[in-house]
Amino acid sequence: MSAAHWIAGIDVGGTFTDLIAINLADGAVRLSKVPTTTDNQAYGVLAAIESARLDLKQIGLIVHGTTTTTNALLERKLAKTGLITTRGFRDVLELGRRTRPKPYGLIGTFTPLIPRELRLEVAERMDAEGEVVEPLDEPAVRHAVERLKAAGCVSLVIHFLHSYINPAHERRALEIACELWPNRYVTAGHRVLSEYREYERGVTATVNAAVQPILDLYIGRLRDELRTRGFAHDLLVMQGNGGTVSADIVAETAANTVMSGPASGIIAAAYSAVAAGIPNVIAYDMGGTSTDVGMIQNGVPQVSAELELEYAMPIHVPMVDVHTIGAGGGSIASIGEDGLLQVGPRSAGAMPGPICYGRGGSEPTITDANLLLGRLNPDKLLGVEGRIDLAAIRRIFEQRLGNALSLDATGVAAAIVRIANDRMAGAIRMVSLARGHDPRDFALFPFGGAGPLHAAALARELGIPRLLVPMRPGITNALGCVVADLRNDYVNTVNKPLPQLDDALVRTTLESQITEGRASLERQGVRIEGVRLLHFADMQFQGQSHILTVPLPDTDVSRDALQKLFDKAYWDRFGVELPEIRAVLVNLHTAVIGLRKRLDLAVLAQGAPARDLAGAKTGEREVWFEGGIRIAPILRREKLPLGAAFDGPAIIEQLDCTTVVEPGNRVEVDALGNLVVTV
Repeated sequence: MSAAHWIAGIDVGGTFTDLIAINLADGAVRLSKVPTTTDNQAYGVLAAIESARLDLKQIGLIVHGTTTTTNALLERKLAKTGLITTRGFRDVLELGRRTRPKPYGLIGTFTPLIPRELRLEVAERMDAEGEVVEPLDEPAVRHAVERLKAAGCVSLVIHFLHSYINPAHERRALEIACELWPNRYVTAGHRVLSEYREYERGVTATVNAAVQPILDLYIGRLRDELRTRGFAHDLLVMQGNGGTVSADIVAETAANTVMSGPASGIIAAAYSAVAAGIPNVIAYDMGGTSTDVGMIQNGVPQVSAELELEYAMPIHVPMVDVHTIGAGGGSIASIGEDGLLQVGPRSAGAMPGPICYGRGGSEPTITDANLLLGRLNPDKLLGVEGRIDLAAIRRIFEQRLGNALSLDATGVAAAIVRIANDRMAGAIRMVSLARGHDPRDFALFPFGGAGPLHAAALARELGIPRLLVPMRPGITNALGCVVADLRNDYVNTVNKPLPQLDDALVRTTLESQITEGRASLERQGVRIEGVRLLHFADMQFQGQSHILTVPLPDTDVSRDALQKLFDKAYWDRFGVELPEIRAVLVNLHTAVIGLRKRLDLAVLAQGAPARDLAGAKTGEREVWFEGGIRIAPILRREKLPLGAAFDGPAIIEQLDCTTVVEPGNRVEVDALGNLVVTV
């Protein structure tokens, strides 16, 4: 390890694979951004390492964010999975909550993750108090396992009723299955999620089983390729909760890696915002295929266990709370059946990509629109093959969209940007106003390859007073991999009204979760600086179904303290007091966080800044802003002196993204190289 000074974060996005590597010995930084290889993401990872001119023998740690499991679920490219469940409950995964794919009319279809013929029942039953009603039929379990093996199943799920309160039957069935199953892809529901609600717990366990072989195969291939090229140290994988886990055990809880890409960006935003002294931000990540929005309060990202990836696919494991819409640089603009211009959710992706990439794309995208409006430099656009033909792009805009809308190419491009901004502003409202937060109390933290292009317009629309644009916006997700800590989350259902709650139960449950988390950290064998514990309680009023998650100060919390914490959270969220209704403690959570060594983000600002703004200016060009065309100076980001201040309009260019400064906005460069923009 003495010679392996580099730590590398590598994030795979829908369009690009980003890498940031920091040398802990001398503070050197290397960056790369290469097209994502959708057929096998490992090739893109290796290409990013090669592009950054890194010797794998010199890298002491790689932290990897992957979309492997998320893509597998969205595309339904899953391992064939079988289910063994309690007699009479084989259809729980299909019946769900009696909702419909479309709320109006008897229309819409739904395909469960496991077809009915692969969902088998065995005799066993626990009641809601964890008492045995019917013993486990062990011969029936063996028979069911053999049937599913014969049917060609690769993964197996064991999901029994009320196993969250008493997992004895699930544990015994797991032992039997492991003796007979030909591989290690066997999931017991309570080990993934020990929480009430049999439907959500069952779907979460099924998701874990269905993606487990896919993730295991991918990570295994990646590790083999890295070792072949000389890498001999730790490989960590990002999880959806914003923490990392060793590649050695990541496949055991594969469901935890769903949405890990957006999570890494939010973690980097929180880390950067705290370092900049602006701990309350709305993080806004606009990439090539989508936009992800999350809220950070007091430097802590909001975490939720209520994700529903798509209809009837609830994944109830803790994840960074992110709202995603299909609006990215590659989002395609078209004329809808109503004759109106629409943008997204279809995307040109990495292949063929926008027209300007020169890979065969022929449909107008947001990136092409920004190019025509002068916001992007046609001579320095990343990922382009050949020279950009602006005249050809204008013709396509006019022929495909302009003629129908009676607009020239510039008018069409401006309309595309306005519509995209409106959609993204709606996503920001969903994580702020819709949850009782005033966006004017926050700064906007834009990142991703396209985020800073649109951030000033979004802030103006929403009344957000300032922007915090990080030093490396286009590779912020990769930075999130570098700075993320190890994290394990645990949840147990209590489901008792507070007057009936034994204070000792809260303490013993949380302490048990702490013990399990510390054991997991030790098992992973990754060097950490310390351990941080976070505790939460899911609570509701008796008779209500809506749950509020309340942070707990420590493990020793009385019933009266729980009531006061819940009352305050309910008032803050809804502005209502209901003293006549009893509160119920539903679940207890603990996050056990292994703290990795802190990094000084000042290393990202290293370079050769000019002595004044004139030295950072590379030219000027015509740029479209609301109100018309303006001549804007073009500035190189790495040349901006620390402490510099100037007014817009301006275009700030760097390797990984472009920042648009609107007329009248004020820009200051802080000590870390961030741009603090007053809107």
